[in-house]
Amino acid sequence: MLKGKHIILGITGGIAAYKSVYLLRLLIKAGAEVQVIITPSGKEFITPVTLSALSGKPVVSEFFSANTGEWHSHVDLGLWADAMVIAPATASSIAKMAHGVADNMLITTYLSAKAPVFIAPAMDLDMFAHPTTQNNIELLKSYGNHIIEPTSGELASHLVGKGRMAEPESIVEKLTAFFATGKDLQGKKMLITAGPTYEKIDPVRFIGNYSSGKMGYALAEEAARRGAQVTLVSGPVAIKAKHPAIKVIDVESAKQMYDKCVNIFPDVDIAIMCAAVADYAPEKQSDVKIKREKDDIPVIKLVKNPDIAASLGKMKTEGQILVGFALETNNEETNAQDKMQRKNLDAIVLNSLNDSGAGFGTDTNKVTIFFADGNKKMYDMKSKAEVAKDIIDAII
Repeated sequence: MLKGKHIILGITGGIAAYKSVYLLRLLIKAGAEVQVIITPSGKEFITPVTLSALSGKPVVSEFFSANTGEWHSHVDLGLWADAMVIAPATASSIAKMAHGVADNMLITTYLSAKAPVFIAPAMDLDMFAHPTTQNNIELLKSYGNHIIEPTSGELASHLVGKGRMAEPESIVEKLTAFFATGKDLQGKKMLITAGPTYEKIDPVRFIGNYSSGKMGYALAEEAARRGAQVTLVSGPVAIKAKHPAIKVIDVESAKQMYDKCVNIFPDVDIAIMCAAVADYAPEKQSDVKIKREKDDIPVIKLVKNPDIAASLGKMKTEGQILVGFALETNNEETNAQDKMQRKNLDAIVLNSLNDSGAGFGTDTNKVTIFFADGNKKMYDMKSKAEVAKDIIDAII
């Protein structure tokens, strides 16, 4: 499964860097093409000469070669890779990745990477257990990174505890498993909606909601990673899609999202309605800013927006799959199942605002998936990237 794959192997400055030599050898033996990027402190533990001899490529460490001035493009490297593996990942590098401190070639390449990233932490047990490190790891998970958990054993400090980098064989197994199951949506076309809609009152005011778009974007990234061609119709959000197989169509209002979805849906295999679409919009929109008046309080009359999921449910043909979302505050299961039946959905994903850490604006979610055949699956609280995997698995 690794034959012909382009792998970036990132090595940071920890004693476990010696294991990276064995990891590199295993990757090459499996048929992968490997580009090593090592931090300046990583070179204190293992020499670029050894790594270059095994990989057959010059090792990249600095932004440019001191002798020739040749520039090393972190953007090109990020686009070249099918996967990026950072092993070992020290507490310092994990913190830099989590917070975007791009002060070396490895971190800038990580920030430019379009491919999935696998991170194998390695450090002393107290450093690994520290709340700062754990928070940074959770943050990296929420971005969709894959954390390869360290093991317990004797550490460089001669203390015994959790912090040993996973063995090279284990890392290769995880990469192999990822690529073995990573293309189960190959050839499929998907429509996904994400984020809120804004319904204009006047040029400066709107009716909206707190949706951040994180769940919809996580679904798009997961679907694209697994081979789908994804059209993501997105309301106004502050995040960007990373995968090159995702085509983003930006909209603002529910009517705009409706028009795009109705036009796109006939040509897709799967549609996931994850956006938090406003149910109502002002009947009239002022062309100028509404000024505060001393006596008169403006009355805004609302009208119903078009129901996107219900409209697609009526259009759905045999072989198409349509999945909806339900964010509820009471009678959660009853409301979600009723919505699924009324809108002719094949499944609906329920999340409740009564679950702390679920819903709008969070990096985590807790969902239950109901299916039209009466079955359901319940999941624990997870990062939205992990929830996206569960939802895609359920669709497949």
